[in-house]
Amino acid sequence: MSTEPPTSAAPTAGALPGLFVAFEGGDGAGKSTQARALAAALEGAGREVVLTREPGGTPAAEAIRDVVLTPQYAGLDARAEALLFAASRGEHVARLVRPALERGAVVITDRYLDSSIAYQGIARGLGLEVVEQLNLWATRDLLPHLTVLLDVEAGTGLDRVTDPNRLEDEPTSFHAVVVQAFRDLAAREPGRYLVIPASGSREEIAATVLARVQTLLADTDQSVASGAGKQRIDQSEQGVS
Repeated sequence: MSTEPPTSAAPTAGALPGLFVAFEGGDGAGKSTQARALAAALEGAGREVVLTREPGGTPAAEAIRDVVLTPQYAGLDARAEALLFAASRGEHVARLVRPALERGAVVITDRYLDSSIAYQGIARGLGLEVVEQLNLWATRDLLPHLTVLLDVEAGTGLDRVTDPNRLEDEPTSFHAVVVQAFRDLAAREPGRYLVIPASGSREEIAATVLARVQTLLADTDQSVASGAGKQRIDQSEQGVS
């Protein structure tokens, strides 16, 4: 079974007026901390921000989170696990993420589709293509404009975890495979990833992320403005006021 990532289609988030940013990385990398820091900085600049997480983000998706992450469900079948994550993600995107992007908000999520590829597709051995296609179908092909990968060695990250969930409780060897899977995904699509060593200070990491996001927002704002201008011209040519 191949583990080589196929070439991904252009992110459909690019057709929406908002900006979609996902934080990825091994457990203990600091994703939640950096997602909150980015949200605070953008809100301080007057942006509408939707800060969310996976699995979760909606009541139904949060209920699925309880199943896939609670230690009492240790031993959950790998295929069932992958399907549950995809179901949660599909609900999350349909009810929260896509509507926010359609109205022009910045959506910041702590984990997204790449986590399923790394954990279930690669580390669980289900196959990258199978898990990727399942989740693209569930989300109607929605990929982030930017995926921030906080790169941390498996052992270092796990040492930071104080109350492990069902996946965090897997052996270090499992998490080492996950970390390498993230690196491989980023290496094959560098234009959509920002890879940052998680060993840096929180402030340095936050500043690097914010700088990249501000560049993307400037491009997005310009694109939206150009589209609005074209619409006004088209309406004028058609005699619509």
